[in-house]
Amino acid sequence: MIPYMWIGDFVRCYSVVKLLRQRFPNRPVDVLATRLCAPLADYMPGVREAIVFDLPRSRLALRQQAALAKLLRKRGYGIALVMPRTWKSALAPFLAGIPQRTGFVGEVRFGLLNDWRWGERKLPRMVDRCAALALPRDTALPAEWPLPELHVASAEIAAWRQRNGISGEQSAAVVLAPGAVGPAKRWPASAYAALARQLLSGGLAVWVIGGPAEKSIAQAIVGDTAARDFTGTDLREAILALAAATAAVSNDSGLLHVAAALGTPAIGIFGPTSPWHWAPLNPIAATIQADIELACRPCHKPVCRLRHHRCMVDISPEQVFAATCRALAATAPA
Repeated sequence: MIPYMWIGDFVRCYSVVKLLRQRFPNRPVDVLATRLCAPLADYMPGVREAIVFDLPRSRLALRQQAALAKLLRKRGYGIALVMPRTWKSALAPFLAGIPQRTGFVGEVRFGLLNDWRWGERKLPRMVDRCAALALPRDTALPAEWPLPELHVASAEIAAWRQRNGISGEQSAAVVLAPGAVGPAKRWPASAYAALARQLLSGGLAVWVIGGPAEKSIAQAIVGDTAARDFTGTDLREAILALAAATAAVSNDSGLLHVAAALGTPAIGIFGPTSPWHWAPLNPIAATIQADIELACRPCHKPVCRLRHHRCMVDISPEQVFAATCRALAATAPA
C-alpha cells in the first residue's frame, strides 16, 4: 500500500488497511512509509511491516525509484494500491513487476497501472478516494468507512512517563499541538499561551508537541510556566505524549488525527479548512470555529489571501478552554 505521506493522511489511510484485512484475511499488508511517518505503523494493528523509504518530493529520482523497486520485488507482492495520483508514485511498483497495480488514472499512468480506476474527482473526501481503491472495481461505496485506530501498549506509555519524569499520580495532562501545514491553519501562539496559562491555573499539566518547526512556537507557549516542551524530530514522542494525555487541543493537522485515532479526547481548531472534509473520521470531543460569518471561509489556502486571518484570530482562548474543560469532565470517573 502506497499512502499519502503527510501524517494525517497516513493515519486516515489506515481505514484502507482495515478494508484489505477484511477482503484478504490471509494476506499480509505492508505500507510504504517515510521516516517521518514510519512510527505510526508500529501502532497500527494489521500492518505487517512499514517499508521505510524516503523519495524526494520535488524530482523523479530514478536511481532511488529503482532501489525501491528492487526492495519491493524481493518481497513478492501481488497487489500494489497506489493512492497518490502522481506519475512517480506508480513508478516503483511498475519497475518491481507487481502483478496488479491499482490506482486512479492521473498524469497519464496507463502504462504504470493496470487496474485503472475512474471518477476520483467525484469523490469529495480523501478517505473516499483512498478507500475506494481497496474495493473491487465499480463497488458502491459504503455509508461509513472503518475508523482508523492506533494502539499503544500501557507499558510503553508508562516507560515514556518514567523517561520524562512524569509519575502516574500527577494531575491530568492536556497536550497542545500548535503546528499545521501553512500559517493560515495555525491558531496564534499567543492564544495557545493564554490557554496554557488557564489550564495550568486549573491544576492541569500542559505538554506542547510538534516537529522542529514548532520549537520556537512551543517556547513562546511555555515561557516561564510549568508547561513542558516535547517538540522534536521523532514523531513517536508526540504519539506517546498523546497516548498518555487526558485530552488534546490541536489545529487542523496530522496530530489531530493521531489523537483521535488513539482515542484521546481531542479539540480541533479549524479556520480556513472545512471540518467535513478534513476532520478525523474518529469522533473528536469538539470542533472549534470562529463564531462569525466569513464569505471567504472555507478557502482551504495555506496563507490568508485577505491577510486578516479572522477565521483563526477571532477564536478566543476562553472558547477553547471551555471546550477542553467539557472534554475533561466527560472523561472524569463518575
